[in-house]
Amino acid sequence: MAPGAGTAAAAKNPTKTLAATLLLVLLLADLPLCASQPPLHSQPLPATQSPAAPLPPPQPRAPHARAGGAARLRRIALGVLLGSLAGFLLSLAFLYAIRVAVLHAGNAPAVARGPVSFTPQISPKSLQCALPSARPLARGPRGTYHKLDLDGDVTVAVKVLDLAAASRASPSPSPSPSRPASGSKSDMRRVQRQLELLARVRHLNVMSLKAYVRDADRLSLVYDFVPGGSLEDVMKRVRSQQVSLSWDTRNRIAAGVAKGLRHLHFECNPRILHCNLKPSNVMLEEGFEPVLADCGVARLLDSGSPDPESSGSLYTAPECYQSSRYTDKCDVYAFGMILGVLLTGKDPADLFFSGESGRGSLARWLRHMQHSGDMKEALDSSIVGEEVDEEEMVMAVRVAIVCLSELPADRPSSDELVAMLAQLHSF
Repeated sequence: MAPGAGTAAAAKNPTKTLAATLLLVLLLADLPLCASQPPLHSQPLPATQSPAAPLPPPQPRAPHARAGGAARLRRIALGVLLGSLAGFLLSLAFLYAIRVAVLHAGNAPAVARGPVSFTPQISPKSLQCALPSARPLARGPRGTYHKLDLDGDVTVAVKVLDLAAASRASPSPSPSPSRPASGSKSDMRRVQRQLELLARVRHLNVMSLKAYVRDADRLSLVYDFVPGGSLEDVMKRVRSQQVSLSWDTRNRIAAGVAKGLRHLHFECNPRILHCNLKPSNVMLEEGFEPVLADCGVARLLDSGSPDPESSGSLYTAPECYQSSRYTDKCDVYAFGMILGVLLTGKDPADLFFSGESGRGSLARWLRHMQHSGDMKEALDSSIVGEEVDEEEMVMAVRVAIVCLSELPADRPSSDELVAMLAQLHSF
């Protein structure tokens, strides 16, 4: 056998090499110890024995010295073998760690460039070609909304996020770990995973992401187009008496929003926080079935505290102004504001709430009406007097007030909200 054959075989079969080493150690440890044991001395003479009896000759000490030297050599050999075994195992562990790191780096998802589609109805190529012809619908604090017609009679809604503007408007001194404008590949992969998570959402009351296009300075998110508009649009027409919205319809809208939140908070893994729940992000399909839009998009842009001057801040929980930590109870607070709008018909930005009678906000006004015992006076006059029990609507006001509690721990979860709204008819 060649001199390097054993080494090559050991490298190819580390398990066999380890077994052979262990066997050698066990054999050495099992050697007889009799050679190292000193012989027994003669027993002392009894007292009755004659002192004249000759004593046995003294035993030579040379065998003891030879046995001690053999024991030391055996201990040295055993230590060398155990040290070699430990080094061999550490080397295997080190090589395994390097292999795992290399495989992990090789399996890291590549950063997607250009259009990415999550449905066969949308072709990435046609989406890229049609984007310049998108018709603007509205402008919000976090981007612009467009309507886009694609091949195959497919109409989609596109939200275009200006990444450069979002980075400049950030109140934090450093970019967020999830901010796509940061430019690093790790941050871009993190945002890509978040977008893929939003695309996997499947629920009647939640709008899933259909596609997205990522450019150097903007991110275009593609959703299904809902021709019915948003809850904010409908409530504006209700205030101007262009549309009549019964309590049963308003209750169904509130229940659908709560079910959508429950799916995001409890049925998605990992869970998703909406982070920007307000009437303009509640789309109404046929039959006034609500669908939550813009889910989780705010986390792709902002990491600091919300802007108190924006209209969306009226639906922001008070603890969000003290820290940037957002929880599911913040979504519940925003739901309480939406339920308050459905019950009272009032816009939280109305000047009514800036006076003494409004107590500064919709939430404070509702609490004041509860303490004064005039909760029926808070209801929208267009739904009072319907053939429904007014106590049911008063109980709904109480649900809204609980959701608007100052302390997050006092607010119910979205799972509890669904049960509370379902029980309104039983009161």
